[in-house]
Parts: sequence; C-alpha cells; structure tokens
Amino acid sequence: MKKPNVALVGATGAVGREMLAILEERNFPLGSLRLMASSRSAGATVHAMGQTVVIEDLEKASFEGVDIVLSSAGGAVSKAFAPRAVEAGAVVIDNTSAFRMDPDVPLVVPEVNPEAIAQHKGIIANPNCSTIQLVCVLEPLHRAAGLKRVVVSTYQSASGAGQKGVDELLAGARAYLGGEQESEPATFAHPLAFEALPQIDVFMDDGFTREEEKMMRETRKIMGLEGVEIAATCVRVPVVRGHGESVMVDLERALGVEEVRELLREAAGVSVLDEPSKSAYPLARKAAGTDPCWVGRLRQDRDRPNTLHFWVVADNLRKGAALNAVQIAEALIAQ
Repeated sequence: MKKPNVALVGATGAVGREMLAILEERNFPLGSLRLMASSRSAGATVHAMGQTVVIEDLEKASFEGVDIVLSSAGGAVSKAFAPRAVEAGAVVIDNTSAFRMDPDVPLVVPEVNPEAIAQHKGIIANPNCSTIQLVCVLEPLHRAAGLKRVVVSTYQSASGAGQKGVDELLAGARAYLGGEQESEPATFAHPLAFEALPQIDVFMDDGFTREEEKMMRETRKIMGLEGVEIAATCVRVPVVRGHGESVMVDLERALGVEEVRELLREAAGVSVLDEPSKSAYPLARKAAGTDPCWVGRLRQDRDRPNTLHFWVVADNLRKGAALNAVQIAEALIAQ
C-alpha cells in the first residue's frame, strides 16, 4: 500500500500532541500530514515529523485526498465532521465516545480483536482509556481459562480529563499546601488535590456513572462476551498521568499464579512487574511515557481457587488513547 495521507484532528490537545510524538517515534509511513483543530488554533504552526505544518480550521477543511484521519477532538465534533471525512474517502479512527457502541462501528484494541478492523464502514472507534488496559490483560486470561465475572475499581489520573484536569489538580495542590483557599472546581465535582473522588462523568439512574457504563459495555463488545458479568467503580485520584485498576476475575477453571505470570509475560502489549518481596509492582510514575499495560500484585483468592486478583497500570495518554489509535492505523495499512 502507498504511504497514506494522514489528517490529525484535535492536533493541539493532549492526546493530539501525543499522537504526533508517537507517529514520529514509530516512524509511521506518512505520505503527507495535515493538522486540524478549532478556529482558535487555525493558522498556528507545529513542527512535526521533520516538517512545519500549519493548523487548518476543521470546520472549513476539505478531506479530499486524505486516507486516514486520527481524531481526538470531542464526541460532538467527531459526529459533525466524521461523516464528511468518510464521504471524501478517508477512514476515521476516532478517539471519542461518539461511535463506540454503534453496532456498525468496530471498537478495536489491536492486541485483542484486530480482526474487527476489516469490518469497518469508514469509522473505527478507539475505546475508553480505562477499558483498553483492562481488556489487554483479560484477553489472555479468557483464552486460557474462560471469564465468568469481572469486578474492577479504577484509580484514574487527572489527565484523563484533559489538560484542564491536570491544571486544576496542580493549582489545587499549590493552594492547599500554601494554606490558601482552593478555587471552586470547574472540571471535577470536588477539589481533587489530596482527595479521591468516586465519580467520573455523570450518574445514571441505577447509581453507576457513565464512565462505569462505558467500561462495562465496551469490554463486552471488544471481547465478544455479551454474557459475561462485569461491574466497575471508577475513581479519580490526584495523579497527573497514568491510570491504575484493581481487578478481580472469576474464571471457568483455576489458574495458578505462576501460570498466570507466564501467560501475561507472553501477551502482546502486557508487561509483568510482580516481585512483592522487593515492593516491585506497577506505579503510575513508572508507567508514564511507556507503552505496555503493566501488571502486578497477582494473587489467587484464598477462598475461591478460580478467582484471581491483580493490579494494572498504563499511561492513559499513550496506550489508553494515542498509541492505540496509531496501532489501529498501522494494522489498517497492513491489512
């Protein structure tokens, strides 16, 4: 296949900037690169992939000649422009929630369901950041022993809410440490500094939040496991970058801890860091800037031999967003 012409929508956001860095790191086979954003950023220049690129106004931009669109500009924006890009002949890899649960749109994690890419009708959805790192670990366990039930509690960083979330956390921490009055939060429901907030997104009628709903529904769709029981509790914590997850899984048959370690060491996109005697386990600081989903604290339940507990950490801006989208694009080219 010829080197694709790529347009990056949302080029000035945190995920957009990460996508540019990853394209360069992985020596992505670019034909041409165009950057698009809102009218506020139009006309600015960005140095990327060894060239200086002028940011285009998304509302006015044409997608003629574009092969692949990498998009991370918000769900409403994606719904507005994606059909226009598809009509012009591009394949849109969308990092928002706009199309994830559309039955005609594949929801893809390349290490888990790469075959779904070929089913696209012009749009491929990138899953939620917390879902991606979860399914990368669940998939090898399911292949080996069959999943029955998953219970996950997340510890999600401020950057999951974008740069505004990071800015609010850091400003709140400075005020708190300086003995000053913290500003009224604009991004989170309560001040996040030195606090854990058991709410991400809005609450639904049954008491779960929309973020929890995303994790449960997306996991079933990606893994093709509509009957599996999944429950999630999503918590925002005062970490700048990197999401953690405490996971309990019930399996069809028992797996020993050493057997699980070996399975996960061989799994694509997963790295095992599990040496309790040395206090060696995944940390958000260590995961930041890296690609794998890091797994540790592996242990078999004391009362239920078919139940496993473990801890997963990943960089939410890389594997949780930008890297997964670029991997989809690479797989699309290969197919």
